[in-house]
Amino acid sequence: MHSSFSWSWVESQARLAADLWRTSAHLPLPPAPRFTVCEQRRRENAYEKGMRAAERELQASPRTQSEHLARQNRLAGVFPPFAAAALGLEGEAIHLIADHFLPLGVEFARSARRFDPALTMTAIIQACRNAWTVCGLQPLLGERMQLTPSILGYSLLYPYTDNYLDRSDLPPASKREFCRRFRQRLRGERLPALNEHEAAIWALVAMIEAQYPRAGSPQVFDSLLAIHQAQEESIAQLGGRCRNESEILRISFAKGGSSVLADACLVRGRLDPEEGQIAFGWGALLQLGDDLQDVQEDLRRGSATLFTRAVADGKSLDSLVMQLLNFSRRVGNDLDNLPSGSASLKNLLRFSWRSIIVAAVANVPEIFSTAFLAELESSSPFRFAFLRQRRERLAGHHGIHEKAFKALVDDSRDPVSPVDHSQIAPSLVQIYASPAVRHA
Repeated sequence: MHSSFSWSWVESQARLAADLWRTSAHLPLPPAPRFTVCEQRRRENAYEKGMRAAERELQASPRTQSEHLARQNRLAGVFPPFAAAALGLEGEAIHLIADHFLPLGVEFARSARRFDPALTMTAIIQACRNAWTVCGLQPLLGERMQLTPSILGYSLLYPYTDNYLDRSDLPPASKREFCRRFRQRLRGERLPALNEHEAAIWALVAMIEAQYPRAGSPQVFDSLLAIHQAQEESIAQLGGRCRNESEILRISFAKGGSSVLADACLVRGRLDPEEGQIAFGWGALLQLGDDLQDVQEDLRRGSATLFTRAVADGKSLDSLVMQLLNFSRRVGNDLDNLPSGSASLKNLLRFSWRSIIVAAVANVPEIFSTAFLAELESSSPFRFAFLRQRRERLAGHHGIHEKAFKALVDDSRDPVSPVDHSQIAPSLVQIYASPAVRHA
């Protein structure tokens, strides 16, 4: 008998995560590799070499299909030497990224553009990050890495729902009405779409329903309703209406935890209690990492998080980030309780979580002490000044990261044209439900 992931279960897990968070305070920085300035410069040179190689490829204008494919292969070939020299990754980790995560990301992006040609590459990359999380969970839960209808449908919900609820230009009444109707649809009610926005969302939910019929997959729809309720409650963080630390933790952990819980449920439709707890902890950690990354934007929007609350009180974020790194270590240790998945994959996930935190610190040095920055910088493969200087080139609106991903996604054999959302769900489900990619 598998657990029910009801809202009361989510709240109990949020309390457990909050307890783990609090016991991660007042600890020294967890052990990490150390880098001399010379070693950091060597890695930065390798980084620059990879960037220049990618930029040269992006300047080309392929005219034929063969030239287009050749450029894509050369772009993909830039990554392995870059990962080894600049990031210090080893063989299996590079193989996982280059031969699994990257191709799945390209497949996801192409499917997203077929679903909605109006989606920006920024929105697609945002949705793709969630798809990568699900695909990272698949081997850990004993499944092979693959894109499925439910992964596509759930991941694409983010640009349509989460971003919609985050908008400051929409009146609360409009958000409440949207949430009410979306909740009805997640419960299985067949509501006619009122507009194109709803039609797209209804079609995405239909992709999940096609792979996981409701009667046989209650955990899937429990988790979807949980993340929906968590998103609704997170509206309280906007406008500074939520200022109590315990309430911020509860809302943040419920939102992040239920999001990755839903990811895990979509891997095979069911989880045992320990798998659900590990997925929830993973999501709670990622939510705090996102909040740290977004601290400046959240301050502008007036969104209350642990980090904006500390900055508003005139505090440095030294102690919170030390707490976050220790929390990350504890959550990462839980991955070893999953019998499936290689040690390389688990280490790669832990490496990526830590890298998100360290890079976020590098981007906002003004809210940390000089001593803390020096201590944390010595455990970074790159100097913080280098990370700040390269941030726009890597991930800016017109940065190389987005341009390179677009070049890999573009396929002249697959022209994009406007799509009727009322018809897209059946067609994409048919594509993905072939024996080669269907879940067992």
